[in-house]
Amino acid sequence: MRRNLGLTVGAVAAAALLAGCGGGGGSQPAPSSAPSGDQTLTVSAAASLTDVFNGLEKQFEQQNPGVDVRLNYGGSSDLAQQIVNGAPADVFAAANTSTMDTVSKAGLTAGTPSVFVTNTLQIAVAPGDPKNIHTFADLTKPDLKVVVCADTVPCGSATKQVEKATGVTLKPVSKESDVRAALTKVSTGDADAAMVYVTDVKSSNGKVQGVDFPEASKAINKYPIATLKNAPHPDLAAKWVALVEGPDGKKALSEAGFGTPS
Repeated sequence: MRRNLGLTVGAVAAAALLAGCGGGGGSQPAPSSAPSGDQTLTVSAAASLTDVFNGLEKQFEQQNPGVDVRLNYGGSSDLAQQIVNGAPADVFAAANTSTMDTVSKAGLTAGTPSVFVTNTLQIAVAPGDPKNIHTFADLTKPDLKVVVCADTVPCGSATKQVEKATGVTLKPVSKESDVRAALTKVSTGDADAAMVYVTDVKSSNGKVQGVDFPEASKAINKYPIATLKNAPHPDLAAKWVALVEGPDGKKALSEAGFGTPS
């Protein structure tokens, strides 16, 4: 279940304060909606994993009664910094190995992270490709509004690799904080094209169209996952990773368009 952690903590604190004051004529605190034994598993994951992990969340909660999975999505580089800066989390799934290295080098991963899927860049355009974008070089057409991910985000880093490989330099109108934000710019008509992943185009359900380009093979992203050293619930964290890497997780990831690591 995704919800604002700050509001949740505040609500719990307020309920505890009211309970301590004990029926002194004021309004009585509402009973807690969750049993005291419930546990929250916090998973920080790259935005491109949103749809798959949302589905696995439901399955995990059914298999583990009393467990609430809190999914924290965003750009991998931002999530890595959150973890390094002390944000509580049990599992981290990144969209490239360099952002996972940020956490590993800080001594915050439990064991060695494992690569569980790959992803490939694709150009997202409006349905029907009204701007006739067929190649990576077409993204430099005059008056074309192109958006990419920030350089520090995996999809932005991969775009830079393609630019280097092709000798083509893009001039984006904006650099977004994560790949889903870039995708939204195209689906809402605020941009003509965006550099995203194959899986993001597929998740749009026809709101955007994908354009393949051969140079994408120069920048295939490898996705690592790891339980965290200071995980509040290490046993549950291990179970989540096992689900992602197991048959059900592999099937969901494959259906979403992710590749299998070699």
